[in-house]
Amino acid sequence: MEEKGKVENIIPAAKPTERRGGNGVALAISFVALLFGASGAVLGWIGYNKASTPITFLGGGADGNSANFVEGSIADIADKVSKSVVSIVSSTRTRSMFGDYNSAAAGTGVIVSPDGYILTNKHVVGGASEINVVLDDGTIYENVAVVATDPLNDIAFLKIDGVSDLPAATLGNSKTIQVGQQVIAIGNALGEYQNSVTSGIISGTGRSVTASDSTGSLTESLSDMIQTDAAINSGNSGGPLVNAAGEVIGINTATSSTAENMGFAIPISSVKGMLSQLMESGKAERTYLGVYSTEITPAVAKAYNLPVNTGVYIYSPSNYSAIVAGSPAAKAGMRDKDIVTAVNGVKIGAAGSLSSLLGEYKPGDTVQLTVVREGNEIAINVTLEGYSK
Repeated sequence: MEEKGKVENIIPAAKPTERRGGNGVALAISFVALLFGASGAVLGWIGYNKASTPITFLGGGADGNSANFVEGSIADIADKVSKSVVSIVSSTRTRSMFGDYNSAAAGTGVIVSPDGYILTNKHVVGGASEINVVLDDGTIYENVAVVATDPLNDIAFLKIDGVSDLPAATLGNSKTIQVGQQVIAIGNALGEYQNSVTSGIISGTGRSVTASDSTGSLTESLSDMIQTDAAINSGNSGGPLVNAAGEVIGINTATSSTAENMGFAIPISSVKGMLSQLMESGKAERTYLGVYSTEITPAVAKAYNLPVNTGVYIYSPSNYSAIVAGSPAAKAGMRDKDIVTAVNGVKIGAAGSLSSLLGEYKPGDTVQLTVVREGNEIAINVTLEGYSK
């Protein structure tokens, strides 16, 4: 969700060994209370280079988000997708006035390519000195590398080297999800119960939250989140939110310790662009447009006398231009007070924020923006560029 005065989209080798069993590592992160205010919900995080095989995206045909679970299908879908879900155990070495010590934490990830790319949360692996990945069948891969992170989202990409036949999950389309749609969540609950499965529905979309640990030292604002009542527990961070067709539509990221049945997931479409680039080139950058903007709500539309109630208003409250000099937006001829209502025909709003919709594309891709300028609707083609933090 773009905020007034904020620059849109500008922020910012393992050898496999076989081991069986193991109880995992209990997660030592507690949760802060859920508070509501202008910045959205404040809640707790859950859990603590080369070209490769293309990622498995949802193909043509029927949209998997229109599917519903029937008797026995939850078990079938859970069994299928769980093969792609991994437990992540990280170790962090900390130095203090009392000496050095190691701490361990556990989270979840999902395999997204047969040759070892894994999607998880940044806060699961942030600052870790060692990362081990445990597959559904008990196989352990040690010293797994973080190869990229998303500068906007709480997303990290890991890579297991020397593999070619891992079971990759199918990624669905989070732009067409609906409130009330049935989903399941899979993850390493409490850092001990590997690939626990819970079920529920999508409770809301487009949520803004601020996630932090109990100390407040790790805090991040997240927008355009999927809200679900499928039980999400500590250790589930980085695990998949799955629709009834067995497609990953979100990455579980945060929950509340005080409000019941309230968890949040990052929409999968918003990270597809970085994933695609990573598969193709071994590096990943976030696409950006380069504008100051504010999300249009009925209240914003009334305050600025805008002709639409949804979209993004390109506007800077300061004396500076809302178009960043030299940015893709500037090169495409965008102007102050332009109103962006759609990206490649997908309307901003229920399908996602401008930032999330642009996140589906790679640097160098050209997208067509539907723009309302001085009361007229026009199309502007913008070639996106990339940046990394």
